[in-house]
Amino acid sequence: MALAAGLMIVMWTWVRGSRILSEKTRRGSVLLSELAGLLKQSRPHRTAGAAVFLTSDPEMVPTALMHNLKHNRVLHEKNIMLTVRTANTPRVDDEKRLDEKRLKVETIDADFARVEVLFGYMETPNVPRALVQSRRMGLDFDLRTASFFLGRRSVKIAPRSGMPLWQDVLFISLARNAANATDFYHIPSGRVVEMGQQVTV
Repeated sequence: MALAAGLMIVMWTWVRGSRILSEKTRRGSVLLSELAGLLKQSRPHRTAGAAVFLTSDPEMVPTALMHNLKHNRVLHEKNIMLTVRTANTPRVDDEKRLDEKRLKVETIDADFARVEVLFGYMETPNVPRALVQSRRMGLDFDLRTASFFLGRRSVKIAPRSGMPLWQDVLFISLARNAANATDFYHIPSGRVVEMGQQVTV
């Protein structure tokens, strides 16, 4: 009973803390549909190739992209917003109805595309393989030279937190010990760019 209660507290803390972080991040973000207008005002330097931005919210501009524009003032020729989802089934059949079950590809304009890929909870997410499949569905970019941008968050305790102090400490400990996204998604480490951000919970 005590072990089950402890596990429930850990899972509850992770879900609650993740929701708070997501809400705070969304409040300070820009809709992807509004980005084109902002780019006309700032006119960043354009570089050849493709950039893949991992994001949990496909409607918003990823934090890594905003930081890249703000600090480096660079926008790649092709920018792919990639969201990885987890299905309620152990595996997702990618042999049949690929476009409906495993992968969704949406071209926003000449510069931006949105890709959502679905994995079963027993599967090991393989992002490069999913991107190969997206090229077969019409997404035009060179995967061999693409760069992968990840947002790395440093979580701190806010003066007015949405959780009790003990839960803040537990969540921060869980976040620090979370699996490395590069290894978890099988992304080639030599092509990963991490953009840091300090957030409070």
